[in-house]
Amino acid sequence: MQKIKFLLFFLVSLFAITYSLSIVFAQERVESSNYRIIFPNLNSGAGIPSSANYELNSTLGQTAPGLYSSTGYRVKAGFQYIHSIIPFSFSISDIQINFGTLVPQTPSTDTSTLTVSAGGAGGYSVKAYESSTLKTFNGADEIIDTLCDSTCSETAAGVWTSSTRYGFGFNMTGNDIPADFTNSTYFRQFANRALGENPQIIMSSSNVGRSRTATITYKVNVSGVQPAGVYRNVITFIATPSF
Repeated sequence: MQKIKFLLFFLVSLFAITYSLSIVFAQERVESSNYRIIFPNLNSGAGIPSSANYELNSTLGQTAPGLYSSTGYRVKAGFQYIHSIIPFSFSISDIQINFGTLVPQTPSTDTSTLTVSAGGAGGYSVKAYESSTLKTFNGADEIIDTLCDSTCSETAAGVWTSSTRYGFGFNMTGNDIPADFTNSTYFRQFANRALGENPQIIMSSSNVGRSRTATITYKVNVSGVQPAGVYRNVITFIATPSF
């Protein structure tokens, strides 16, 4: 009987960029000596007036406010776009996974729900990696990362249904997940930072979206000769909006 305790934490990396641009356009020219201003075009007002009952984003006097898009770009022009329509947010439903006492050749699973909202023009991505394989506190014993029934890796999922194929891995279902998670039987390894592997994308979209959700299913299976002990590692999630 093997007792496995798997501790799961996450880090969120948010990269938000705000550009402040002040431009004055003149329809003719502004001259000296002692000035001649002919038909100038100056911004007459902008801001976010508010009271207890309302909040209003306003742009007055700009030459070309609005949303402009084409293949490869999207331009939000005007002070009303200083604040994104959908603020970026990321959450995870459970930050500690405990598989309890494992029974050899009896796979154990647990789940967390990832939720992302993103209003940036470039969408978002969520990457993940593990600190190492599942190890005992002294590092003497480990549960290997799964190779699935035949083969899988941190970048490519494979079918994992056999009770005699051992290790630790994960499956994804829901919104914006990689295409290789064909169904609930397909699993990957986590990228292993102890081996120098790069974090891998587990959710992504190039579109604006609110409350995009995906379920991550963690799975572990051990053999009858797996040494007893408490095993753990740390999974890190990096959620990044794109503007």
